Amino acid sequence: MKINLSGHHVEVSDSIREHIEEKFSKIANHFPTLIALDVIISKEHHKHQVELITNYEGGRISVTGSDDVMFPAIASAAKKLDAALKHRKGQLKANLHEKPISTAPEIAHERVQEMNLG
Repeated sequence: MKINLSGHHVEVSDSIREHIEEKFSKIANHFPTLIALDVIISKEHHKHQVELITNYEGGRISVTGSDDVMFPAIASAAKKLDAALKHRKGQLKANLHEKPISTAPEIAHERVQEMNLG
């Protein structure tokens, strides 16, 4: 999985890059069809915000996590992304199952007319 990391009012250091790669390696193992992940780290009003954007099996998934400290914000966003990907995977599996077909109940007098009672 390719991680595109960018910072907005934040210096993206090597330690932050390593932490993010470590955090999302587990998600990459659970969802091997995940190709790319865009990570945007920003700081506004003394609060760190981490936004994660990806496409998974035809659906766009975007989550955000925020905290006063950067690393808990990353952890929060990672947890939300994992939950969103699991939800999307469940939706795709549900669409694979055959749905029950509702049939109109037969009316009793129509059945009696069809019978040859003679």
